[in-house]
Amino acid sequence: MPHFFINSSQVNNETIIISDKENYLHIARSLRARVGEKLLLIDEKQIQYETIIIEITSSKILVNVVKSYPSKRFLKFELYLAQSPLRSDSQNLLVEKATELGVCGIYPIKTDNCALNSEMIDKKIQKWQKIMFEASKQCERAFIPKCFNRTDIKNLFDNNNFDKIIVFCERIADRTIRQSFEQKSVNKGDKVLVVIGPEGGFSQREFDLFRSYSNVEMLTLGDLILKADTAVIVGLGNIIYEYSNQNKE
Repeated sequence: MPHFFINSSQVNNETIIISDKENYLHIARSLRARVGEKLLLIDEKQIQYETIIIEITSSKILVNVVKSYPSKRFLKFELYLAQSPLRSDSQNLLVEKATELGVCGIYPIKTDNCALNSEMIDKKIQKWQKIMFEASKQCERAFIPKCFNRTDIKNLFDNNNFDKIIVFCERIADRTIRQSFEQKSVNKGDKVLVVIGPEGGFSQREFDLFRSYSNVEMLTLGDLILKADTAVIVGLGNIIYEYSNQNKE
C-alpha cells in the first residue's frame, strides 16, 4: 500500500484532502491512482491513516479514512549514525539502509581518511536527505530522519549529549556489542550514537581521540573485515537485536 506523509491540518473528521503538489503529482500522475484504490497516510503526530480514494480532481485528491491508529514504525530508543561518507552509490545505499533500520539522524563526519572532501560532502547533504525521505516512505517510517550538516568527531562528541557512544574499530578492539550491552544496557528513550569510519579506517590520531573520552566504547563486529557500508548494516542491526533481547515485554 503506497505510503505518504501529510499534515494533520489536512484531516477533517473522516476525510483527508491531499492538495500539496508533490503528493498530488506522485499519486495522480506517477502512480496513476484511481477512485477506490487504497492509500496509507501518516501525519506529523505519527498517526497512520488507512484510506480509500473517493475523488480525484485536477488539483486535489479526496480520501475517506477507513482506520487510524498510532504508528509503531520506530525504535523505542534514539539511534544515530555518524559516518565518514563513501563515494557514489555506496553512500547512497548506506543512507537508504540506515533509514530502513530506524536511525533518527545521520551525521556525515569528515575524518582523516575520508573519501570525500569537505566541499563534496556539503554538496551531497540535500541528496542524502532526499534519499532518507524516499526510504522513509517505502518502509512506512513514522517520521523522516535528518541528515545533519558536515561535522567532525570532536565537535560531534563535545556538542551532543548521547547516552551511549559506540565506535567500531575492528583492528584494535576486542569487545563485542553484546558485552557492551551487558555492561551498560540501553533504556527506552536513550540516545545511542554509532560511529563508523571510512574504507581506509580511522587514523592513529582519531584512535587517540576516542580514548580521551570516557563515554566512548570501541567495539568489534567480529573477526571478519567488513566494508564500511556493510559495517553500517551489521552494526545497526546487531544493536537493535541486543536492545530487543534486553527489553522483551
